[in-house]
Amino acid sequence: MAIFVLKTTANREEQVMDFVSDNVKKKKLEVFSLIRPHGLRGYILIEALNKEEADLAYQGVPYAKGILHKPLDYKEIEIMIEQVKVQVNIQKSDIVEIISGPFKGENAKVKKIDEAKEEVVVELLEAAVPIPITVKLDSVKVIRREGKKEETEEGQENE
Repeated sequence: MAIFVLKTTANREEQVMDFVSDNVKKKKLEVFSLIRPHGLRGYILIEALNKEEADLAYQGVPYAKGILHKPLDYKEIEIMIEQVKVQVNIQKSDIVEIISGPFKGENAKVKKIDEAKEEVVVELLEAAVPIPITVKLDSVKVIRREGKKEETEEGQENE
């Protein structure tokens, strides 16, 4: 078992991970994990039985450029994959402001929180028809709790 580095097009790592994951399932390959190290653009780590299995995993995948020749030792990547428990201070029914993305500046109500994926499903308050939108947890900030007043980061109190 070894860890191989797959070079990808920068900012396409998520798409490559999805395609590789699908390949592994379809071909029933001996690939044990796929890792996208935070802050390391253009690379994905593949833990596989051998190089042949890793090669088959990305075969035909768009934006995948190839595996580096030398596998990595676990010690080389240990600091990149340390699990960190993210503390979530968002609750269902909270009113949040979207602080990044195409809906930046919009207020929304929290409908569902997925801590494992670090995502939250919200419905825009100003929309004529309520449509659920999934955004990353770090793309929203709580501006009002259900039945409470809460201070925002700027220190202004909202009702």
